[in-house]
Amino acid sequence: MIEKEIDIATADGDMNTFITHPEEEGPHSVVLFLMDAPGKRGELHDMARRLGTAGYYVMLPNLYYRRVRVYRIAESTREEMHAHMDSLSNDMICKDIAQLIDYADRDDAAKPGKLGCVGYCMSGPFAFAAAARFPDHVAASASFHGVRLMTDAADSPHLEAHKISGEMYFGCAETDSYAPTEMVESLQSHLKECAINARVEWYPGTQHGFVFPKREGMYDKASAERHWERLFALYRRCL
Repeated sequence: MIEKEIDIATADGDMNTFITHPEEEGPHSVVLFLMDAPGKRGELHDMARRLGTAGYYVMLPNLYYRRVRVYRIAESTREEMHAHMDSLSNDMICKDIAQLIDYADRDDAAKPGKLGCVGYCMSGPFAFAAAARFPDHVAASASFHGVRLMTDAADSPHLEAHKISGEMYFGCAETDSYAPTEMVESLQSHLKECAINARVEWYPGTQHGFVFPKREGMYDKASAERHWERLFALYRRCL
């Protein structure tokens, strides 16, 4: 496997990004891996590697680059983490995604054309928004225990769902105070009205963060493996 840490220049600074992809049989389809609130870290690097070994060019950016180059949750407070998280918006991340796509377009190891996206927790709405903002690029996008998927905010990602031309998947924890059942059910109804290719799936017996092996007390191995199964199948179909 090839791995590298690079800086991608944006209008707001250098976005430090982890990239991994197979050594052989390239170029490989791009997958944008969008982090959860605890930030870009070794655990997510390992998940990106798992995606990469399946034959993808995976890009994992530090979405907090405007505020901090390296965020370590163990050295932080919950208030600081939420401040970083709340500093982001769908518009900001979509601008970052445009720069990621531009970089991939210039790398011979990355296959041009259709790409995939996946967002966890705080990045669920970013993956949702990206599918609508970049319909000519994002052919398959997924949100796992995503928050703020359908809100009263003017930039709620559900408002642009009708623009999605690719496939959209939502994996939801059964018990999730950050993504309550009422929001997910409303989202399901809205997606049906939009008549797009979207699926919402509940993961019984799980809590927010169930896919992360180091999330003590929340990790659910069987459901985490189902999440990988769904993700790989999505990308095989669409990329």
